[in-house]
Amino acid sequence: MPRRRTTSSSSSTGSSPAPRNRTPQPVRVRRRSFGDFVKAFLAFVVLAGLVVGVPLALAVTVGWPFPDGAPGLDWLQREITVETFLRILTVIVWFAWAQFTACVLVEVKAALSGVGVPGRVPGAGPSQLLARQLVAALLLVGATAASLTPGLSQLGHGLEGNQKPSVAAAQQTPGLFAQQQEQAAATAGALAEQAGQAAARADGAAAAHGDTKYYRIQPPEGRHHDSLWEIADRHLGDGRRYHEIFELNKDRVQPDGSKLSEASLIRPGWIMEMPGDARGGELVEMPDEAPNVSEQVQQQIHDYARTGDQAQGGGGAQGGGAGDAHVSLPEQRPAPAPDAGQEHTTPTEAGPSGQAGQFGDSFGLPEALLAAPLLAAGLLGALGRRRRQALWQSALGSIGGRRGMEPPTPSGDALDVQDALLVGADPEGVRLLDRSLRGLAGALAAESRPLPVVYAAWLGGNGDLHLQLAQPAGKPPAPWQLGQDQTFWMLARADAEGYEDVDTAAPYPGLVSLGTMDDSRLLLNLESVPGLVSLSGREADRAAVFASVAAELATNGWSDRMTITLVGFGDDLTPLAPSRIRHLDGFEDLFETMSAETRQRRGALGAAGHDSVLTGRTGPAQHTRWAPHLVLLAAQPSDEDALRLAELAADASRLGIGYLVGTEGAELPGAAWEMEITGEGRLLAPLLGLELEAQLLPAAQQRAVVELFADADPERGPDGPTNTPPFLVDISEQGRPAVYARLVGSYEIIGLDAPDGERSAQLHEALALLLLHREGVHPRVLSSALWPRGVTQDVRDALLERLRAWLGTDPDGTPRLGTDATGRLTLAKSVVSDLDVLRSLYYEATQGRGVGSRQVRGRLLTDALVLVRGPLLADRPEGRYRWLTHEIVDAQLPLLVADTGLALSEFHLEKDRAEKAIEALNAALRTAPADERLWHELLRATHATDDPDRLHALAADLIGRSGARGLPPRTEALLDELLPTWRDGVAAAG
Repeated sequence: MPRRRTTSSSSSTGSSPAPRNRTPQPVRVRRRSFGDFVKAFLAFVVLAGLVVGVPLALAVTVGWPFPDGAPGLDWLQREITVETFLRILTVIVWFAWAQFTACVLVEVKAALSGVGVPGRVPGAGPSQLLARQLVAALLLVGATAASLTPGLSQLGHGLEGNQKPSVAAAQQTPGLFAQQQEQAAATAGALAEQAGQAAARADGAAAAHGDTKYYRIQPPEGRHHDSLWEIADRHLGDGRRYHEIFELNKDRVQPDGSKLSEASLIRPGWIMEMPGDARGGELVEMPDEAPNVSEQVQQQIHDYARTGDQAQGGGGAQGGGAGDAHVSLPEQRPAPAPDAGQEHTTPTEAGPSGQAGQFGDSFGLPEALLAAPLLAAGLLGALGRRRRQALWQSALGSIGGRRGMEPPTPSGDALDVQDALLVGADPEGVRLLDRSLRGLAGALAAESRPLPVVYAAWLGGNGDLHLQLAQPAGKPPAPWQLGQDQTFWMLARADAEGYEDVDTAAPYPGLVSLGTMDDSRLLLNLESVPGLVSLSGREADRAAVFASVAAELATNGWSDRMTITLVGFGDDLTPLAPSRIRHLDGFEDLFETMSAETRQRRGALGAAGHDSVLTGRTGPAQHTRWAPHLVLLAAQPSDEDALRLAELAADASRLGIGYLVGTEGAELPGAAWEMEITGEGRLLAPLLGLELEAQLLPAAQQRAVVELFADADPERGPDGPTNTPPFLVDISEQGRPAVYARLVGSYEIIGLDAPDGERSAQLHEALALLLLHREGVHPRVLSSALWPRGVTQDVRDALLERLRAWLGTDPDGTPRLGTDATGRLTLAKSVVSDLDVLRSLYYEATQGRGVGSRQVRGRLLTDALVLVRGPLLADRPEGRYRWLTHEIVDAQLPLLVADTGLALSEFHLEKDRAEKAIEALNAALRTAPADERLWHELLRATHATDDPDRLHALAADLIGRSGARGLPPRTEALLDELLPTWRDGVAAAG
C-alpha cells in the first residue's frame, strides 16, 4: 500500500499546523552580498567584452565583413588563399556575435518584463544559456533581479532541461515528439539534504516571514504548456516540489469558476499560490504594486487570496505533476461502508486490495506479492489450473500407483511465496475488471461504436474503475459514466458487480499493473503506446519490473490469447504459461520475427478494412484475429538496434503490439513513454505525471514462483509428485481420534462442545481450513481466508485464542492447536477429518497392507466408500468458505472417490460379483458424476449381468446426460463393442 506523501511546506512540529498567511504582502528582499557585486561586475565586464568589444576588435583588425559591392563571376575563379580562409572565418565570427547579441537582448527583455518564458533564439542553445547566466548575475543586484527566469538556481543546467516539451500537447498525440529530460543521479544523502533544505526554506518563509506569492498559469507557446512540475522546477529549484503547490491550491475556486482537483490538470489563467521561498519573474508578489499586471489580474489575485482559508491542508497529493499529462490520477469517491459484522482494514493487516505488505508485520512473507493483488490472483489461478490439469492427466492417462496423485507440498521459499499468493490475491477484483472491460466492449458493439484508445486504467481503493482515454470519445454506455473530464470513463464497483459474463473478446489485453499511487492501482496499456516504452534504472530493479509485467500478462484473466516475447531474459519464466511465453536469444531473432509479424498484421488490417486492432476486436472476426503481442527487452540495445527497433515500433499501437525496453540511463530513440525504477522501489515518469510504488517480482520470489509451477507439471519424471497423502491416520482401533470432523458431505464435529452461536461459524471455518492443510497454515493465510477484506491483528489473535480454547489439549497437556518452527499453525494428530481417513484407507488398500491381502484390500476399500456422503462441505453457509476457490481439493476429492469406486469394482468383478461392482460404482458416481472412467466401468459391469435391456437403459441414460455435445469418442467406442445396436436406439429416439 503506497505511503501517503506529505509536503514540506505543510509540515509542522507542533501538535497542530500553524495557519498560513493568505494576505498578499511585500516580499522580503534578500540583502546583496559582496560576492553578488563581484559576480555582477564580472558579468558586466564579460557582456561588455562580448557585445561591444568583439565587434570593435573585428572592425579594427579585419574590417567590415561584407563586400562594398556585388561580387562578379570572376570571384568564383580566383585562387583560394590564406586571406580567403581568414575572411570566411571572420564572417563566421560576426554571425556568432550577432546570435549571442540577440540572445542577450531576448534574455534582458524577458527579465525586465517579468512576463512569460524567454523566447528561444534558433540554434543558440549554449549561447543563450551563457547569455542567461550573465544577465542573471548582472541583474542580481538590481531591483529586477527577482524577475529572472529560471534564475540563478538554474546555473549549470542545460537550456533544453529548462524548456522541455510539455506533456499537455501530448494529450492528443502522445509521445510523437521527443520527451527528453535530464536524469538526475543524486545519492540518497543528497536527496535527504535537499528535502531538508526545501522544508526549512518553506517553513521559514511561511511561518517566520509570512510571505505569500502567486503565479498565473501562462498560455501555451507552440507545444510548450505550463505544468506544476515545470513551475516548481523554475521557481522552487526542484520539480518534485510540485506537491507543495498543489496542496496550497487544491479545491480552491479559480477565476473561471473551476477548481484544481488534479495536479496534472491546470489551465491558462488560473492563479497558483506559491510557497514562501519561490522566486522568479513570473511571480506576482504584491498585486497592488506590480507594474506589469493588469488591474483585472490584480483583482483576481485578491479574490483568490480570500479563498485561502477554505483550502484543504495536509494529505497527499493525488496528481502526477506534469501538466495535462498522458496519465493522470482520477478523482476518488469515498470508500463504501464495510458490510455489517465486517472488521475494518487497518495498516496492521490489510486484505487483498489493501496491499498489506507495506505495513506492519508481514511474518516473513514476500511483501512484493502481498502488495500485488492482481498479479497474485493471476498466479494463484494459473497454479490451481496447472495442478488440476496434473491431477486429471494422472487419473485419466495412467494406471496403478499413479492414480490419486497428490500434489507436492512446497517448502522453504516456495511455501512462503504460496502463502503470499493466498494472502495477497484478489480474484474478485480480477473478475470484476475482466467483466467490466468485456461488458464495455459488448455495449459499444451493440451501439456500433468503436472502442476508444485507452492509455491507462485506475483501480481505486473503493473498487471503482477509471479508464483514461487518449481523447474524448463521447458519452460512455450505461452503467459507465463520465469521470472528472471528457477523457475519463468511470464505473462504480456496485455497477460492475451487476455485469454478467459476455461472449466477446477482451478489448484491452495489454493492460498491466505497474504500481500504486495514493491508494489507486495503475494499469498501463502497453499495447496503446505509439512507439517504445523505455525503463531505466539498475539492472536488478529493471529485472524485477520486467518479471512482474511478464508474469501478470501470462496469467491474468483479462487478456485473451496473449503472446509475450522475452528477449535477453526470462527463459526460466516459460513454465508459468508455456502457451503464452516465448523466449528469443537476441535482437536479430527479434527483428526477423517481429518484422514478419508486423507485415502480416498490416496486411490483415488492410484486407479487413480496419484502421486498428480495436475496431477489429468488436467485429465478427474478434475471436480469430488481433491477438495482443507484448515484447519485453531487458537488455540495452545498441544505437543501431535502437533505431531499427524504433522504426519497427512506429506503427505498433495500431497493430496490437507493444514494446517495453530496458535502458541503462541513456535516451532511447523512438521512446514515447520514459520511466525509471529507483532502488527504493519507486517508478518515476515525470512527463507522464507518475510517481508510483512499483509492482515488482524480485529474483528470489521469481525463482520460487517458477518452482511452484514446475513442481505441478504433470510431465515431470520419477522425482515428481507422488500419491502419498500428506497426513496418514492410524486406522486401527488404538488410533481413535479425540476430535473427528466430517467434511465429505455435511459438516459435523464429534468430540467437541458446540461453541457459542455468535462465533461458531468462524471457528468451524478456521478448523476446516486447518484440516485441509495438515502441513500447516500461516496466520496471515488464515486471517485472509476468514476476512478477505482485511482485519486488525488483535481481532485475528482473539480468534486464534478462542480456537485454541475450543480445541483444548490432549491428555498429556499438549495443545491441539500448535505452532511449528516457521510460525505456521498446525493441528495435533488427535484432530482428524473423514477426508484424512478416506485418503489413509485408500493408500493402505492400494499401497499398504491391502497389497498382500485381498481380504484386507476389500474391507479397506468398502470402509473408504462408506465415508463418502456427498461433496465437500455440502451445507456451507452463503458467503463463507470463499477460500475454497483457491484449493484443488474440489478436484482431488472426486478423483479420490472415483479411484476408490474403481478399485472396489475391480475387486468384486474378479469374483464375478457384478451387482456389488455396480453398487460401488453408483456410490462413487454420486460424488464424481463427471468421471468418464466410472461410466465405462459401469457399462462393463452392467454388460457382465447379461441383461441387454438394463444395458440399453444405461446407454440411453448416458446419451441423455451428454446433451447436444454427444458422447465422448471413447465412450462411443466402448458402446460399439458392448452394445452394437445402441445407435439404432438413438436414431429411433431422434
